[in-house]
Amino acid sequence: MANLKDVAKQAGLSVNTVSRVLNNRGYISEKTKEKVYRVMKEMNYQPNEMARALFRKKSNMIGLIIPTISHPFFAELTSYLEYYADLKGYKLLLCNSNRDVQKEVEYIGMLQKNQADAIIMGSAVLDVQHYLHLDLPVVSFDRIIADDIPVVTSDNLEGGRLAARLLISKGCQHPVHIYRGIDGPQHHFMLASLRRQGYEEELKQAGLAPLTLQLEVQDGSYTGGDTAIAAYLQEHPEIDGVFASSDVIAAEVIHACNLLDKPIPSAMRIVGYDDVQVASLISPRLSTIRQPVREMSEAIIEQVIQQIEGQTVPKVNTFPVTVVERGTT
Repeated sequence: MANLKDVAKQAGLSVNTVSRVLNNRGYISEKTKEKVYRVMKEMNYQPNEMARALFRKKSNMIGLIIPTISHPFFAELTSYLEYYADLKGYKLLLCNSNRDVQKEVEYIGMLQKNQADAIIMGSAVLDVQHYLHLDLPVVSFDRIIADDIPVVTSDNLEGGRLAARLLISKGCQHPVHIYRGIDGPQHHFMLASLRRQGYEEELKQAGLAPLTLQLEVQDGSYTGGDTAIAAYLQEHPEIDGVFASSDVIAAEVIHACNLLDKPIPSAMRIVGYDDVQVASLISPRLSTIRQPVREMSEAIIEQVIQQIEGQTVPKVNTFPVTVVERGTT
């Protein structure tokens, strides 16, 4: 297998010149660059990316830590982040923590050892102290980590208010907010908890008593709550509306209503949150609160790169949410 010296010898250049071409350092004529790339292709030479990263002290690699890629929202978020990172010449290294503290610790260590240029934090289980001394740029999604670590989020508080207003406008007198995976030792750092606060504030303002149901996360799974929801709805037959903290939970609510022969929307009105693709695929199509995941992803990548380049970025970046009304209301 050809190495750097072989390429230099075949091209009639010094090893240092070939290295400068590969690492884009200093002035190199286009003729010399073309010659090096032609010889590399002829000899099927593949540069050692890790060695190049050590030489440049820059890997063009961004680590992304998320709870689970199987969740439709995080799948869409990851897809957009990869797209915008690639546009800027960066590769995304996916770390699927599965809400496991030890895995998250190990991923952070791995990213440091492999000289990742930055970390995007989308998980929520590890204590914030683990992120305060990483000595590399960090951008958080939907979670407050520290005053000097920027966060990108949607207006969760307004989202909860908008969902409650929609249910109230449809005549709901006994709506319930159903959520999962927010409570825990780090839950007070999660901005998604503001959805519940907005919902409760709006209901109290309308003179209604807010109900809430928290679903358990079992074995890292974000599904399988339809039976618990069905049982809760049987215990509370007066419930006539649901604000689900995600479109996935809203889909579980629809399934639970089908199990109980509760027609939607005549007997039960349902509002989700996120507006992922599944919201338009389920039947009836889901009314939801849309957070602009594409625009948020672009902002995250922009902020990561700005930090890598030594620029100062805003500490809190809140994107507006909108109501998307479909068949469940």
